[in-house]
Amino acid sequence: MDSASDDGYRDEVDEIVDQWGRERPDVSADPIAVFGRIPRINMAQRAILGAVHERHGLTLAAFDVLANLRRSGEPHRKTAGELAESSLLTSGGITFRLDKMEADGLIRRTRSQGDRRVVYAELTDLGLAKIDDVFADHLATEHRMLELLDDDEKAQLASLLRKLGASIAHSTRPAEHAD
Repeated sequence: MDSASDDGYRDEVDEIVDQWGRERPDVSADPIAVFGRIPRINMAQRAILGAVHERHGLTLAAFDVLANLRRSGEPHRKTAGELAESSLLTSGGITFRLDKMEADGLIRRTRSQGDRRVVYAELTDLGLAKIDDVFADHLATEHRMLELLDDDEKAQLASLLRKLGASIAHSTRPAEHAD
């Protein structure tokens, strides 16, 4: 039985699900219709946005740090540890990125007045202008990537992805055993 596609679109994941349905009709391959698409979509999205960032002279990693600082609000600064925590990277990985961005004049490092051991990375005027420019291009590109979906579909998809994240998190908890 062919995978259903009520919107007229079929992709390679539909073919994979169909093949498993033919070869192993005793088990449902339906999860592949979801989890098979996620990495494919992510890879395509990263390639497209990578080209956008590259046009502006940034890597995806640099964009991530600059965006993180920008969305933190005035004074647009965080410690390496705070950046690492909010970007799910190690502080060592952040430090490497910060070194390059400082050399490029996009951020500066400043010491805390209250505790000289605390070092902040903060946007320079050049860094602020750069992230604002790139972010506008970034969002315009993401809007184009979503153009086949109407507003209700985008809201529904966002809600379903949020629920999927919760479901995955729930599935990793130890099973409760009734005595």
